[in-house]
Amino acid sequence: MSKNLLRTVSAAALIMAGITSVSAAKEAGDLLMRARAIYVVPDEDATTSIGGNVGINNDIVPELDFTYFVTDNIGVELILATTKHHVTAVDTALGASASLGSVMLLPPTLTLQYHFNPKGDFSPYIGAGVNYTFYYDESAPGGAITDIDYDDGFGVALQAGFDYKIDEKWSFNVDVKKIWLNTDVKVNGGAVTADVDIQPWIFGVGVGYTF
Repeated sequence: MSKNLLRTVSAAALIMAGITSVSAAKEAGDLLMRARAIYVVPDEDATTSIGGNVGINNDIVPELDFTYFVTDNIGVELILATTKHHVTAVDTALGASASLGSVMLLPPTLTLQYHFNPKGDFSPYIGAGVNYTFYYDESAPGGAITDIDYDDGFGVALQAGFDYKIDEKWSFNVDVKKIWLNTDVKVNGGAVTADVDIQPWIFGVGVGYTF
């Protein structure tokens, strides 16, 4: 009797462990939502019609993303965040700089990811995708610069990171992205123009919840 009971309890424990393992793992059909704090570090360079370069400040903002698992290993992620940057014209030869105002960036990014260990507690991944950046709320600094305009455009993104399981639904996430962004800038209706490469590094830390 006791042996049969022990076998029954052991079998039930193994079944429950299997169910828990499956529910906690990434698998086809899952939707993983993450909230991150991201640190955006532009790696800027520019060619301007009057010479010199530009400087763009770093920014820390919240980010929200959604990953849908097409298979256990392959996910499609949509990344949503918006940042504000102050832009400065820099003349390295003269050691001078001047404000070009500020601009908001909305760069929705879609990446295709491969997750190396979707069933494990530690699940690293890599990804690549496309980005389309909207520039809005441009604010000219005033004085001689009364108008500034940035062209929206496509970019390319690479990504790497990992999820670490906290429990059946929650996970801890670390993520790094490199996005290649380019925009044409017109100052005062085109009196001054610039071809600007922004190319930010984006470092993120956050939590995820699996539905």
